[in-house]
Amino acid sequence: CCGTDYDAIFGEPMVRRDLNAYRRNGPQGPTRRMIDALLAQGVEGATLLDVGGGIGVIGHELLGAGAARSLDVDASKAYVAAARLEAERRGFGDRAAHRYGDFVELADEVEPADIVTLDRVICCYADMPALVGRSVERARRLYALVYPVDRWWIRLIVRVGNVALRLFRQSFRFHVHATRGVDRLIRSHGFERRVHHRGVVWQTFLYSRVAA
Repeated sequence: CCGTDYDAIFGEPMVRRDLNAYRRNGPQGPTRRMIDALLAQGVEGATLLDVGGGIGVIGHELLGAGAARSLDVDASKAYVAAARLEAERRGFGDRAAHRYGDFVELADEVEPADIVTLDRVICCYADMPALVGRSVERARRLYALVYPVDRWWIRLIVRVGNVALRLFRQSFRFHVHATRGVDRLIRSHGFERRVHHRGVVWQTFLYSRVAA
């Protein structure tokens, strides 16, 4: 967003660490909770749009559970490449698609999906209304996301971290968006909250579209 160089932050070292951890232990923490909540709603034959999918954990798990197809849109070239190779390694290459770029800029070119997920993504994006608004528009049935709990001490840590990023001349910044604002925006698009797990740092949400 606004000239942020995601490739500089989310590069090969981070990709290797995430991929090794996933292959060794599977999904963990809030990602595991999000996947379990989605599986409880049923994913058989569903399509998935995973915004900022990283190495593609959510896509791999849902395709393995019977989802029909997945599309991962990520602003890191290294993550897109890793997600594509891992999907092929797991035998999902013909059902998994990947696109590199800023989802907000690409949204008009992306087809709606039954399930849309953003796992620790909006904390990496300054314009929350654009990212959440454009992504929730693409969700036919379920919308799930993980982002930081809005606590004063988390905001303080983020502020200090952003100062360090500025000193190292990095364009990337972390963001703590107000939970009420995110929730209100999602509900305004015709969704209701089904699951909310509030941890120490991360909170996991699952919304479903209200039947007309």
